[in-house]
Amino acid sequence: MPTTEKKKYTDQDYTILEEGSPFQLIHYDLIISPSPGLLHQRILVRLANIIAFFSAIENSGEWFYAPTDVRFDDGNIYQPDILFISEERRAEIIKDRIEGAPDLVIEILSPSNAYYDLRQKKDIYEKYGVKEYIIFDPMQENADVYVLENGIFVLKQKAGKTEQLTSVLLPGLIFGLEKIFI
Repeated sequence: MPTTEKKKYTDQDYTILEEGSPFQLIHYDLIISPSPGLLHQRILVRLANIIAFFSAIENSGEWFYAPTDVRFDDGNIYQPDILFISEERRAEIIKDRIEGAPDLVIEILSPSNAYYDLRQKKDIYEKYGVKEYIIFDPMQENADVYVLENGIFVLKQKAGKTEQLTSVLLPGLIFGLEKIFI
């Protein structure tokens, strides 16, 4: 009995979607995600406030928030929750959308996206050279910082609810998790 081949979607298919469509292109699959839940959104706002305060003092690049498309290759276009691009690389990768690896990516886990953020997206972030990947886990009330070393993500810090998490790439950027996971 013949089997039907699963369609592989590409950048070309993705770009004809209606603006604001809740899709990401992950390994040539169009993945639909529901709107983030209220806990996710509250954490995003708290992180954005900390980043805004940090940026007012240390303006060394540009921050973007989801939904912002980041194209890694023809089969992988993601919308990280938060991303940072250093001033030195702005002209290189900021076009009509982000073309290439941001310097730093922050993802907030949700039950519907944890697999992608911890596996498939993390692998692509690593492969294409994201220098730092920070994951906030509201269910476990902790966060991890991964730094790219010799092409491989290395866990540099794991912090619990009562601890602080410090960016390696941007050392003055400190997240007090007790203010994030209220």
